[in-house]
Parts: sequence; structure tokens; C-alpha cells
Amino acid sequence: MNRDVALAGNDLTLGYDGRAVVHGAGIELAAGRVVALVGPNGSGKSTLLRALARLHTPQSGQVTLNGGGDAFALRPKDFARQVTLLTQSRPTPGGVRVKDVVAYGRHPYRGRFGSGDADGPKHVEKAMGLTGVDTMAERAVDELSGGELQRVWLATCLAQDTGVVLLDEPTTFLDLRYQVEILDIVRELADDHQVAVGVVLHDLDQAAAVADQVVLMASGVVRATGSPADVLTADLLSEVYGLRIEVAVGDDGHLHTRPIGRHTSRSVTT
Repeated sequence: MNRDVALAGNDLTLGYDGRAVVHGAGIELAAGRVVALVGPNGSGKSTLLRALARLHTPQSGQVTLNGGGDAFALRPKDFARQVTLLTQSRPTPGGVRVKDVVAYGRHPYRGRFGSGDADGPKHVEKAMGLTGVDTMAERAVDELSGGELQRVWLATCLAQDTGVVLLDEPTTFLDLRYQVEILDIVRELADDHQVAVGVVLHDLDQAAAVADQVVLMASGVVRATGSPADVLTADLLSEVYGLRIEVAVGDDGHLHTRPIGRHTSRSVTT
């Protein structure tokens, strides 16, 4: 294994109630790189991400940390100081201020009664600034919109100050501006802070723009792993998604995909 690999899943089989839904999957997250998991609904992307976060115990295979150590052997707080996960949904605490929710991310560094985290306020402030929620620090989170709340939860993860960040559909509920800003943050985490990032995305164009490597899944199997140009091909995407998908390189140098439906080519008149 590459010594720069921060977190990896090796030959993972994952399931629910004894039924396997992910079969022999492998994935590696390396420092300073973004890996995007893409594929149709039900392909196993989120299940694989949850296994990397130790929220789903493999039926077989292993999750390893920092080049070979068994991730499941670590104490919860020790693991949480190295890996954080933004899930698709979280319960919204009533009457709690934004800055206090973001401070939840410091739990792995605190002792009993919240003691022993001298660097906590610095990391909380930095995380709120990165995600643009510092201006709403005193607001109650149950008064926020879905997009605002999503950014608060991302700030909570960043306040955890880990070397690995896992994001399950982080642009959900966000308008276009904040989708772009969240993806910018993802790139900055990798480029400026050498964080290993694994992110589940539905938008193939977003994946092509932000990722160094793409993992394409279908029916619980990793169908392809590689650069966006190698994985996001018209033939492979059309096969996996079950409809014709055109792929082209735009003037910005990024891949762009275009699903072709029955009415795609029809002009719209008003």
C-alpha cells in the first residue's frame, strides 16, 4: 500500500440483515487528494463511505488507516481525531446556537466536563469562517434554512480538524452559489491543508471538476477507478446509468456530461 494513503477499504463486502449490497470494493484516500464516489441510486456509494467511517461493519475485508493499521481497532476518540464524516441528514437540536453546534466537532479532544481543549475556539472560528456561517454564530440552528444548516454541519466536521474528511452528498439542499463554495472548500482542504477527502456526489460534472480520482459504482460493485477522464466516458456512463450520456471537454478544460432523454433535443417555445 502507498504510504501516503490515509484511509483505505480493502476488498470490502458490506450488507444489511445478511444480504450483501457492496461486493469486494476497494478504495484508497490519500493526503492532498479528492476522491469522488459516483453512480446511480442504490449503487452502494454511501454504504461504502459509512464503512470507511466505521459506521458500517464489513462482512469481510478491512478498513485500514495510515498505511495498514486496522481502523476498527482504534478507540472511538482516537479514530475521531483522524476521520470525520458529514452524513446526508442529522437531527436538528432545538434552541442551540450555531457556534455551539460547530463546537460539537471538538468532542474527540475534550476530557470529562468539556475540559482540555485549549485549541478548540480557534478551530471552531476557522471552520465557521471557511463555511460562511460565522455571521450567524448566535442564531439558533432550528431557525435556519436547509442550506444554512448543511453548512453548519460541514463546519462542525471541519472543526474536528482531521486528516481525513468524508462527505456524503455535501451539496444537498444548497443553492448554486453555495454548491460552488462547498466544492471550493473541498479542493482547498486537499490543496492547502493536505487533507484526504472522500466525497459522494450525484452531479457528474461536479465530480469531474473537483476530484483527482473518481470511483464509479453500480449494483454494489466498483466498475472503474481512475482520473475523471478515464472513468467518466460516454460508453461506461451510458452503460451504468442505463441511458445515453454524452461527454465533452469544455472551454474550462473540465469534462461535462449531457444525459440524452426523449425530449432533450427538443427546443422549448414560449
